[in-house]
Amino acid sequence: MAQAIVVRELGGPEVLKLEGVTLSPPGPGEVQIRQVAVGLNFIDVYFRTGLYKSASGLPFIPGKEGAGIVTAVGDGVSLLGVGDRVAYASSDGAYSSERNVEASQLVKVPDGISLETAAAMMLKGMTAQYLLNQTFQVGPETTLLFHAAAGGVGLIAGQWAKALGATVIGTAGSQEKIDLALAHGYDHVINYRTDDFVARVKELTDGRGVDVVYDSVGKDTYPASLDCLKSRGLWVSFGNSSGPVDAFSIGILAQKGSLFATRPTLFGYVSTRPALEACAKSLFDIVQSNKVRININQTYPLADAGRAHTDLETRKTSGTTLLIP
Repeated sequence: MAQAIVVRELGGPEVLKLEGVTLSPPGPGEVQIRQVAVGLNFIDVYFRTGLYKSASGLPFIPGKEGAGIVTAVGDGVSLLGVGDRVAYASSDGAYSSERNVEASQLVKVPDGISLETAAAMMLKGMTAQYLLNQTFQVGPETTLLFHAAAGGVGLIAGQWAKALGATVIGTAGSQEKIDLALAHGYDHVINYRTDDFVARVKELTDGRGVDVVYDSVGKDTYPASLDCLKSRGLWVSFGNSSGPVDAFSIGILAQKGSLFATRPTLFGYVSTRPALEACAKSLFDIVQSNKVRININQTYPLADAGRAHTDLETRKTSGTTLLIP
């Protein structure tokens, strides 16, 4: 019998319960995988609390990201076979030891990348890919601000942006996290707990502001993020770890310099098979080039998912965290 974390009521980390689950054979278009590792992401917290709604309702198995080995193949699947090493970033139900997954959601993991590394980087790494290469095309002329620089996405994005030639500014909440970000591509990291990050950004850019702000924090960094932008700059709000941004008048974008704003999601950028494969290949290529290192900073047994969520929400984690079935 497979083991999975099941959420039967919305709430705090205590609602994450390990249960035995019966796994049926894979259906048409599905494969069954034995999971080696599962990625922990802040979006998992949003589903646990009900900020985001699970498509299946209650109960549900949380998690979006994992990697493992194909153990069975359903009808109509031709691209994958038993024994293939695979990973995914956008399939609900990741917190499990074994599971069925739509084959269309999976990509093969190249030789030279471990399954643990794949599980640690798929959602976070493909998020960094679309943010830096599609939402805004970062290049040598770009100066950017990335909040939560020492988080899972932030550490990948810092290295990737530096590889693209950008000037990379970040924010973090402790000296330990500042040092970590500086070791992962950031030119400057601001302690948002002790410094006025708007004033520091203006100082670092000689008053001009940055081309783009990447903001996964939300409530605590709005509207200050807008004040870090130069005229016609772009605010990319892609998360809300401190809570969602309240509704605001679009006129504020005019008042603060004819700004642009967008609220993208990874799922909007990998909604077709070609787009998924292209995004994953871009990520695999830059990791294999050694321009981006994937560091797994914390691991927890799957049964301790509640403790992992607590540590994530209280900012005790940095970088990438894995749950091990």
